[in-house]
Amino acid sequence: MNLTRSFVNILRCRTRSLLTMAGIAVGVLSVVLISTVGSIGTAQVNSTLVTMGVDTLLVQAAGNSVSITLTDDSIQTVQHVDGVNEVMPLMASVSEAKMIGRRLDTYIWGVDRNADSLISLSAKHGRLVNAADTSAAAKVCVIDEAFALQSYGRSNIVGKQVSLFLGGRYHDFEIIGIASTGLSGLQGMLTDIMPNFMYIPITTMQQLCGRSTYDRLAVKINSMDNGAIVDEVKKALNDAGGFTDGYVINNLLSQKKQLDDILTIVTTSLSLVAGISLVVSGISVMTTMMMSVGERTHEIGIKKSIGAKNSDICIEFLTESVLLTLIGSAAGIAAGLLIAGIGCMVIGVPFSVNVSALLLSAAAAGVIGAVFGAYPAYKAATLKPVVALRM
Repeated sequence: MNLTRSFVNILRCRTRSLLTMAGIAVGVLSVVLISTVGSIGTAQVNSTLVTMGVDTLLVQAAGNSVSITLTDDSIQTVQHVDGVNEVMPLMASVSEAKMIGRRLDTYIWGVDRNADSLISLSAKHGRLVNAADTSAAAKVCVIDEAFALQSYGRSNIVGKQVSLFLGGRYHDFEIIGIASTGLSGLQGMLTDIMPNFMYIPITTMQQLCGRSTYDRLAVKINSMDNGAIVDEVKKALNDAGGFTDGYVINNLLSQKKQLDDILTIVTTSLSLVAGISLVVSGISVMTTMMMSVGERTHEIGIKKSIGAKNSDICIEFLTESVLLTLIGSAAGIAAGLLIAGIGCMVIGVPFSVNVSALLLSAAAAGVIGAVFGAYPAYKAATLKPVVALRM
């Protein structure tokens, strides 16, 4: 019964009620947008790291000492460590690529036939680098789909030629595959920051750069609890080379946890800042309810004269206050999800919802309605019937 009366009372002053609910909606909209963007961003980062392989360690020499190198002997040393499944050498170079008159910055990776299993590289068109390419030091490459789209306006350009700058001059390579990796989503959002990736046989890269060593080793392990394995790998390499602390091992799983913590802190902080607007809108709820009490003083007197208790009047006004905030929060949640969904469609990332944040926003709005509606409800409940009827 109180709920029905509250709806009727809200509809009495539609404009004032709509403005009050709009204030609540804007506050909730801010919280929902920030929490949803944070949730989507976290999911994208996690997806990228999982695709790259959180069960993969990246080993490289510490510092700039030329005496510490990674060679075929290093690969053999790491492979003998318990818990290691597979080891792949890697080389990397920031360079430039030329195709049909266009010059684009690119990050060239030298890989072998195991690239698909260690960094979850897959071919959308064509094929990946295989053992024959590595043995022959073939001038073939696999490029990102984004690079193909920027150059030709389509993704399948297998068989085309691209010139890569390596070893002081340009070399012509045949495109044998178009890669589809977990990085594509981030590259789509960060086109101006992240360069395009290209993959060539590691032997080809060594030959063109005049090197026999490697930049890194990608180590596939058989346990997600990789702390002990990291120590074993580092110890084995140091013992083999006679070093004390000659190697650095990047643990993608620990980096994933750190990124999760940072994103959670940032999202929570921004959500709390946005939540301040909810508190501010609570003042408008109190103002609306105080005006409502003043307009309905005579009505309150009549209700009390025919037997309404103070608690009945108080509950009626509290219900109306909470209802205003809940309707406003529902509108804010709907608008926030709609805007976030459209944004995800535009940039091409999966849409995800932080359900706990939505429920918390709705609950916070309800609490604000109760808190800021308490005084007007108390004032209405304590009006003397005789005084109220005279007004």
